[in-house]
Amino acid sequence: MLARCTPVVFGDAGVLERVGRESHLKLPREIVSVDQPVAAGPSVDQPCVLDCQAVDARRIEPGKIDAACGRAAFDYVERAVQAALDHRVAAMVTAPIHKEAFRLAGIPYPGHTEILADRTGARRYCMMLTSEKITVSLVTTHVGLCDVADQLTVERILEVIELTAAAMARIRGREPRLVVCGLNPHAGEHGLFGREEEERFIAPAVAVARSGGIEVEGPLSPDTAFLPTRLGQTDAHVCMYHDQGLVPLKMLAFDTAVNVTLGLPIIRTSVDHGTAMDIAWRGKAKVESLVQAVLLAAKLAQAEAGP
Repeated sequence: MLARCTPVVFGDAGVLERVGRESHLKLPREIVSVDQPVAAGPSVDQPCVLDCQAVDARRIEPGKIDAACGRAAFDYVERAVQAALDHRVAAMVTAPIHKEAFRLAGIPYPGHTEILADRTGARRYCMMLTSEKITVSLVTTHVGLCDVADQLTVERILEVIELTAAAMARIRGREPRLVVCGLNPHAGEHGLFGREEEERFIAPAVAVARSGGIEVEGPLSPDTAFLPTRLGQTDAHVCMYHDQGLVPLKMLAFDTAVNVTLGLPIIRTSVDHGTAMDIAWRGKAKVESLVQAVLLAAKLAQAEAGP
């Protein structure tokens, strides 16, 4: 990672020092005060921690869901977003957040995606998780399964198809091949299952995308859309709801997949897993997804900056 970028960690130095001692990890030598501009001084040339001082490190209990921690995490995210908008950092990479801690802190967002869209003013955005083995984009994200059908529109599905096609063209360096999954078993079986979501929303969106030059197929039955032969011919799957995409993705690429928020005016990637509160501060967490998220963010930032 250090060969590709200079990491700036938005967090609390006091908390990181406690974690480091208990997990036998080293803290970056450079600690930058929250009042000091990120791009000032020696922090440009070496990794540093931007000490946000958002929580009292002495009262943190590892693995405990805490409103103070939820509020601190939100503070880190907001500061990182603003730094990216101000071009003081080239890209933003997020660790997982705990949604219950957010709720305890009174933060009205279900996840990073919604925070980022609100803070950046993005109107067209979606969540995409990508790896060498499989890539999925989500039409709906953090909503109950009973609410998914009511959120489907031709415009929304087309938006996700177009955002995914543009992103995969940047990542793959060529025009991608996309598959769009149906919502219902057997893609609705021509109206036999569901409320004709495939006929009313999904198929029309696919037709418009195809007429616009995107190589896309669908709606396909979700139970066969991820077969090995299909995966080998597909650059990305557009999925109607969270688990439709994340179940196959986490089975095939749990340690290496990267979450990318498409449609933002900033580059944002993230890990594809949760907080693992049961192993907090034990030094057991796998870092592969975070490493891949940083590397992809650096790659996208370099591509955006040009030669």
